[in-house]
Amino acid sequence: MGSRTLLLVLGLHFTLLGNIEARDCGLGFIAKGSQQCVDIDECKEWDSTPPCGSNATCYNTRGSFYCQCQHGFRSTTSLKFTPFAGECKDLNECLENQPVCGSNTICLNTIGSFNCQCQPGFRVSTYAEHCADIDECNEIAGICGVGGDCQNQKGSYSCLCHPGYSNYDNKQAQCLVLTCDQFKANETPGQTVPGLAGLLSLMRNSCLALSNSGDAAGGRLTGEVLLENVFTEMDGLLSHAILNHSREVSGLLGTVEDAMRFIGPQLRDTHTTMETDHTATELAVRRGQTPPTGPISLANDNARLDTTWETATGNGTYPGFALAGLVSYKKVEKSVNNSFQYLTDTDTDTATATASKPSYQISSKVVTAFVSNPATDHLTQPVILTFKHLQVRAESMEMNYTCVFWSEGRVHEEGGAWSRSGCTKVTSNATHTVCSCSHLSSFAVLMALYPVQNTFELRLLTWLGLSLSVVCLLLCILTFWLCRSIQGTRTTIHLHLCVCLFIADLVFLSGISHTQSKGGCGFVAGLLHLFFLGSFSWMLLEGVQLYRMVVLVFNTTIRPLYLHAVGYGLPLAIVIISAVTYPDGYGTTQHCWLSLERGFIWSFFGPVCTIIILNAFFFIITVWRLAQKFSSLNPDLSNLRKIKVFTVTAVAQLCVLGTMWIFGVFQFQEEGTVVMTYLFTILNSLQGALLFIMHCLLNKTVREEYCKLLSCICTPQKKRYSEVSTTNPSSSQSQGSRSAENTGESQI
Repeated sequence: MGSRTLLLVLGLHFTLLGNIEARDCGLGFIAKGSQQCVDIDECKEWDSTPPCGSNATCYNTRGSFYCQCQHGFRSTTSLKFTPFAGECKDLNECLENQPVCGSNTICLNTIGSFNCQCQPGFRVSTYAEHCADIDECNEIAGICGVGGDCQNQKGSYSCLCHPGYSNYDNKQAQCLVLTCDQFKANETPGQTVPGLAGLLSLMRNSCLALSNSGDAAGGRLTGEVLLENVFTEMDGLLSHAILNHSREVSGLLGTVEDAMRFIGPQLRDTHTTMETDHTATELAVRRGQTPPTGPISLANDNARLDTTWETATGNGTYPGFALAGLVSYKKVEKSVNNSFQYLTDTDTDTATATASKPSYQISSKVVTAFVSNPATDHLTQPVILTFKHLQVRAESMEMNYTCVFWSEGRVHEEGGAWSRSGCTKVTSNATHTVCSCSHLSSFAVLMALYPVQNTFELRLLTWLGLSLSVVCLLLCILTFWLCRSIQGTRTTIHLHLCVCLFIADLVFLSGISHTQSKGGCGFVAGLLHLFFLGSFSWMLLEGVQLYRMVVLVFNTTIRPLYLHAVGYGLPLAIVIISAVTYPDGYGTTQHCWLSLERGFIWSFFGPVCTIIILNAFFFIITVWRLAQKFSSLNPDLSNLRKIKVFTVTAVAQLCVLGTMWIFGVFQFQEEGTVVMTYLFTILNSLQGALLFIMHCLLNKTVREEYCKLLSCICTPQKKRYSEVSTTNPSSSQSQGSRSAENTGESQI
């Protein structure tokens, strides 16, 4: 135990003694043997990670070392430093007091160094190491264009434009010709567009002022002020709703597009938005020595334009600026909702399960999209236009959306119309439609409405119903004509009412769908117009007759001449005036009926509505006077009850025909649906049967005449003779008195 402890103490002693001797070498030295201390080269000890970093040089000293920054770097403390006391930072030679690159140069600092480049308009001289001015006027042919003179300046140049040319105050841009005559009003009689004179005058004067100004900008309107003045003029023009012809629409759209191309380069801001009561406009402008690149997106509440700056500049000479714009018109769609003559049923861009030619109506606001590139008839990259629908409605079998542009007329007098050429529909939902077009112009989205197809069931229902109606009307005509016991003014009115409906139903049954011949279809439409109006005219006469019966009491008979003048003369006059005013209004592509264009359908619905209102007035007065007579002290109950029955049947008759044409309004409109078609067909088929029931079967006198006729046909001849021979004089006298009573009843 003791020997082990002694050995442990001795080992510890010698270890401590050796450490004391090594520590005596000092910092930066290392002991070599027991008596020698050798310097440590700290700069070589860390070959993988230099102690001074990558931007400094390490220098060893006896017992230590120091760091010194390399060229292009500067110490944060002193010239010589240690890693614990400082570091090297990049020296920005470009910010030193003494210029390192000389004049007409640009200094570009780099890590540990710098580069010198010549300023724009200068280049390194071949004979000396400095930047010399470039004479752009001599080196670049036609730099200012044919309409400008180039003046070289130190490091730059400027273009002075001749009269009639302008670079829109961009002195390094080419001088472009100003075609101020495009804003000159057409002085040819009958070809001027009313209301555009003020706008054209404003633009022409501004163009001439810019053309003659040269370098001086004084006295000219700025781009912003001119833009505001233009849309103020447009608001005044559109507020008067004078765009009554497609030629006027073409004039307005073309003038606005030319005006925006003229104003755009004069705007100071790169993005300009302006909204008025009738327009919403967004313009984007880019200027520079090189053409801009990248996407463009312009939008307002009604439409959005997506294109590129490459499309805006085009492939021609870059004039020093690029422009793109979108103008949305808030009310112009009402003026162009009938200009569809360039549309055909063979160039549709949608697959609709119908072979019928559709009708169209505007489903979006009209917009004008334009760029500074003048060659936009065939774009290499199509533009994308997104439209918001005027009403929320999804596509269906009866309706789809189509993209169109405004095509100016082939001759000036023709105006313009909508066309699909170059535009396709990308996608569509209930609220928006996206269009792709390979050219620029004014655009819109149309709603193509396809007529309800005449299915076998509908055709069968029409044939059966109208055949029944024709048979019943024929029975009514024979009854009113041959039954002497009911002859009178009212019977005459009913006779001609049934004649009109009989002819109208025959024409409807045989020719309503024969649209192949335009002339024949127009003739069918004219006959339907005449005889359907005639039926309502005779109903008007019935209302007048009831009014006279209650109010006048005596002398209620109307002369036949007056009856025929109103019953046939009034409808004939309306048809003649309508045919002279708009002969193309008779016959459409779907039905041989009145056209919806230019409101021509109201040549029928207008008189019909008027007659219904007048008859309603007569019936109200009649019922009121009847109530007064029933409440009197000595009412003539027999006559009053008859007038009451007449009034009830007349009101029922008006309700049947009036209700039929309420559904007829929807049947012949673009929004016609299957339900409206069936309701119209059913009521049109039942009107003859209802008239036969009301005026014949429910009339006691007529029923008795029918019974007599049937008895004569069905009873054998011998029996009839025996009945006549056994009849006593008293019965004959009673029958005669009853016949006289019925005749007097019918005269009321």
